[in-house]
Amino acid sequence: PRGIVAVFGFNPHTKPIVGKVALSPVSEEAAIANMDAEVPAFDFDAVHAAATAEWTKELQSVDITAPLAMQKNLYTAMYHALMSPNLSMDVDGSYRGPDNQVHHAAGFHFVSNLSTWDTYRAEQPLMTLLEPEMRTSDLVRSMLASRRESPFGILPIWQEQGLETWCMIGYHAVPEIVDAYMKGIRGFDADEALQAVIASATYGPYGSLDEYMRLGYVSVDHDGEAASKTVEYAFDDWTIARMAAATKHAETASQFTKRAANWRNSFNTKDGFVEPRLANGEYRVPFDPAQAGVGSGFTEGNAWQYSWYQPHDVQGLIDLLGGKRQLIAKLDAMFDAKVDPHQYADVEDISGMIGQYIHGNEPSHHLGYLYDYAGAPARTQERLRQIVESQYQPTPDGLVGNDDLGQMSAWLIFTSLGFYPVAPGSNEYVIGRPFVDKAVLHLPNGKTFTIVAEHLSSSNAFIRSVTLNGKPLSRLFLRHEEILKGGELHFLMSTKAEATWSMEQLEVPYSMTSAR
Repeated sequence: PRGIVAVFGFNPHTKPIVGKVALSPVSEEAAIANMDAEVPAFDFDAVHAAATAEWTKELQSVDITAPLAMQKNLYTAMYHALMSPNLSMDVDGSYRGPDNQVHHAAGFHFVSNLSTWDTYRAEQPLMTLLEPEMRTSDLVRSMLASRRESPFGILPIWQEQGLETWCMIGYHAVPEIVDAYMKGIRGFDADEALQAVIASATYGPYGSLDEYMRLGYVSVDHDGEAASKTVEYAFDDWTIARMAAATKHAETASQFTKRAANWRNSFNTKDGFVEPRLANGEYRVPFDPAQAGVGSGFTEGNAWQYSWYQPHDVQGLIDLLGGKRQLIAKLDAMFDAKVDPHQYADVEDISGMIGQYIHGNEPSHHLGYLYDYAGAPARTQERLRQIVESQYQPTPDGLVGNDDLGQMSAWLIFTSLGFYPVAPGSNEYVIGRPFVDKAVLHLPNGKTFTIVAEHLSSSNAFIRSVTLNGKPLSRLFLRHEEILKGGELHFLMSTKAEATWSMEQLEVPYSMTSAR
């Protein structure tokens, strides 16, 4: 590798100097061709006007009515969320694949810069909802092309400009593809997609998958991220089971449903934590749930963050903990823990701490919503307010951590609307509470979905009632198809004492253990 530094010097000028820069993943000649095709003139004002018009159009996909500070937070978040993935091909359709060879995209836009460990949680579900053709169908087709071109025959892990970086863990291109398919997005070969997700989940040399398939968990004997890998693999496996069932592949669905329960194999029922486990079946001792960093068994986190990582089977977690009260108590213990601020000083990407909750990194992002599964939506509403008010500000330093290609921002967008995709692939959004007075989603199918929060204020921060298209909603989730049909989700907000809906026994979101 070589590093090239260019330094330009200019004599004093009375007029602005206008320059053009073009990029290509293929060659210098292709970059010049891109420039000639896309910006032929030296007309800064025209380029600026075109970019402004394009971004205005993009940001208007959601009309937000809220106090100015929240509007700034949310439109900044929309801008961040829409920045990736990026077009990574030339005007003639040429791009560089994971084999480092030049390929040609036929009938789709090749996109790259795929931080799948982050984006499968909320960023890609947001794009699937708001821009399914450009930012989801093209994404899936790009992933499938990359898999065909991969020397290993698997989907991207963390792809940059078409090339694989092998950064982070899991095979999280899988839930992005499955979530798209389950939500009715097409434009790609479903059989090829199913084979691709299976190939990524069964490639033994990657990430200790050979041991995971043999033992039902990754052991910490030779893998310092073993506990994290086990639970993340199990979620990805569940999404494969969902797609296999939807495409009538019963044997594959059964195989991966069994694998989706593997999260239990690293869950120590004696203390209620996901823990590093040895190849001989024993849990490693001594065990400290706050231990993080190299060799801890966890990826950018610890047992406090990862013990809740079974978003497809929260009821299963409740059962292992001994009941709903125990889940609520353990969640409270995490949020309310007294933590030495220097504890994670040497651990990458741990920031935005509320007790042992780490909002600056992704494994914690669904945790505030878990109270819903235990029948305590008012606690979810309290925790979400605590997170939003402490983690997002309309200032240059307003994010507590790396935005991670839109995930931090997508979390805020969903949460402000009043719901969040805890388990992508379930086609459900778990209801939290709204943070805007009104939001209108202009959906790609031409319909609008409106969220109204009546009487929302700092003192009226709890849900008194919810209606969907004028009918009372007696469950703690929305379905994707309900949003796509258009209509209105109406929240009546109140004080906690008056929040009757938040105290009712409501139908809880999907869990594999109690699947409807």
